Amino acid sequence: MNYFIIYTVYVLILSVLMGISTWKLFKKMGYNPLFAFVPFYNYAAILKQTEHPKWWAVMSYLPIVGPIMMSVFHLFLMSKFGKKSFLERLLTVVFPFVYMAFVNYGKPEIFEEKKEFLLPGETSEKKKETFVGSITFAVVFATIIHVFMIQPFGIPTGSMERTLLVGDFLFVNKWSYGYRMPMRPLALPFLQGTIKDTGEKGNPKDDPKSYIEAVKLPYFRIPGWDEIKRNDIVVFNYPQDSVHKAIDRKDPYVKRCVAISGDVVELRAGKLFVNGKPEKILGDQEKQHGYLVETTQMLDVYELFDKYGFLPVRESQAGNGYVYHFQGLTDKTAKEIKEIPIVKSVEQIIENQGESDIAYYPVKENGIQVYDEHHQPVYSTKVDTTNTIFPFGKKWNPDWYGPLKVPKKGDVVAINKETLPEYRWIISEYEHNHLEEKDGKIFINGKATDQYTIKQNYFMMIGDNRDASLDARFFGFVPEENIIGKPMFTWMSLQGAFGDEFSMYQPKFKVRWNRMFKATNTGEAHKTSYWWIAVLILVLFFGWESITKPFRKKKKNEES
Repeated sequence: MNYFIIYTVYVLILSVLMGISTWKLFKKMGYNPLFAFVPFYNYAAILKQTEHPKWWAVMSYLPIVGPIMMSVFHLFLMSKFGKKSFLERLLTVVFPFVYMAFVNYGKPEIFEEKKEFLLPGETSEKKKETFVGSITFAVVFATIIHVFMIQPFGIPTGSMERTLLVGDFLFVNKWSYGYRMPMRPLALPFLQGTIKDTGEKGNPKDDPKSYIEAVKLPYFRIPGWDEIKRNDIVVFNYPQDSVHKAIDRKDPYVKRCVAISGDVVELRAGKLFVNGKPEKILGDQEKQHGYLVETTQMLDVYELFDKYGFLPVRESQAGNGYVYHFQGLTDKTAKEIKEIPIVKSVEQIIENQGESDIAYYPVKENGIQVYDEHHQPVYSTKVDTTNTIFPFGKKWNPDWYGPLKVPKKGDVVAINKETLPEYRWIISEYEHNHLEEKDGKIFINGKATDQYTIKQNYFMMIGDNRDASLDARFFGFVPEENIIGKPMFTWMSLQGAFGDEFSMYQPKFKVRWNRMFKATNTGEAHKTSYWWIAVLILVLFFGWESITKPFRKKKKNEES
């Protein structure tokens, strides 16, 4: 309810600004000047005067889409009063309420359109405006789809290989698990968090944001028709993104939900157990592990690329032979590589039980990662907690992890020195409480306590390619409020679309036609094809004019 109260206030503020800056213009157009203050009706009146569909006014106060539509409607209004020069239009878009007030409190006169007499080859101003309007509304329509229905995401890393491949581009259904209302309503369309990435040489926090942080709305989710289940592939916002405070603007990640609220998760020698039972392997799920391959001669890595696809690998010399560190191989691939004549040994990389996995910040010079003579990255002594095994302080590592219970809404958990690392982020970051420790006691919102009631559900998200995945073992539980949606299908798949910092070898660029328009998240080995949807969209897009021409012609004849 808080969401709609705050959003109503936001709408009312914009309506008051609209009324103050245009009431005299409305009076000139023959309306009661008070109508300039009425949400939706004010823009419907403008659209009626400029002979555009009045229902477009509905889009004027929508999050993200609204500012675009308001700018368009303001231009329509200023055009009604003859403000059509480039400078006048620029002022209308950049300083809308200021410039419209300047016109409003001046001596506004309604601009009468003159009939145009065109010479051969000349283009009507109205036709130009119609073309620009068509482009604008195409962008608006795409924005509505992007913000409120389906959003495209790319797979830039190998954390889900070979279930989801690097270079797969997915359409994600934002309604499956319930639609999460936008929390930053003033934002540029199609951009996630930043307008431009300054790269490793700059501080990411200084990158220009694609949204206005000051205008924010609370978390609210419209109930969906499905719930997150074990083994679902889920798209969510990275919980420990320190660059963006806005939940819906944090970096999007895609992983498999291996455990839901209330489950107990554990890894033993790299094998996953949930509630004490071995994980269920679905038909489309291909787990991978890290392997060390020792050879007598150099491997033809690119030949392996052609046969197996993406294979992140580092190469180093060992005596008279070579050692290859493969970041992720399936058991089947590892077995086939072992049969190559020059291969001496193939060993899965498993960390020792009881050894904690602590990450340190990498050493960089002028923003560039420093490597040693063995092609290994050099690290400092400063601990990187977001890339260190969660919770910090446990003698766990990616292969020997847990048992750890996933918090559930309503759980009352004990808070003490031993358990605080497990619940610190939940209490202070995800559920927005003030947490502090002093005099040997724990204080939440100023009160000393030894327990805490969990306010929302949490999930455990882990990549299928576990030795190459930054997942819940490092960043901890994923809050319900961070869930974006459920992947529907792969609409494009490009091998070589993204590079890999780990690998010394990069795959050749090619289109993977066999993956395009195939359903994801079904668990089936043989995916359903959605090529017919692609064909239908293309037919409608390019043939719409021809399809609707007879109807438009009939309507025109009836009107005449």
